[in-house]
Amino acid sequence: MTTQALRNRYVSDSVSTAPPAQLLVMLYDRLVLDLMIAGQAYESGDRDTGSSRVYHAQEILMELRATLDTSAWSGGPGLASLYSYMINELVQSNVSGDRARIETVQGFAEQLRDAWREAAAQVAASGS
Repeated sequence: MTTQALRNRYVSDSVSTAPPAQLLVMLYDRLVLDLMIAGQAYESGDRDTGSSRVYHAQEILMELRATLDTSAWSGGPGLASLYSYMINELVQSNVSGDRARIETVQGFAEQLRDAWREAAAQVAASGS
């Protein structure tokens, strides 16, 4: 097996066996990675890479928004609105090539990822 095939299998196995809270953190990790790469690509003039990474980040945010149960807790509607704002900012950044909008969304994504990571760790520690 090639190194790439082994890596792909490891990633697939990690995702298929991860608890739901960890899957959410993995999505946020990928979102932040996409935004970092998009910002760097726009800075270096590589609009194709930047655009494809922004588009993937939008897909992640749309999935997060679509699967969010806004009735489960009082912060749900606010989080849904934040996801919509982030998606809109990414659409605008893709049109204009505006790295500042990507950085704004990245800042929100990092804060959300860190909060969910902490929550996932607490759930894992409690054995729930």
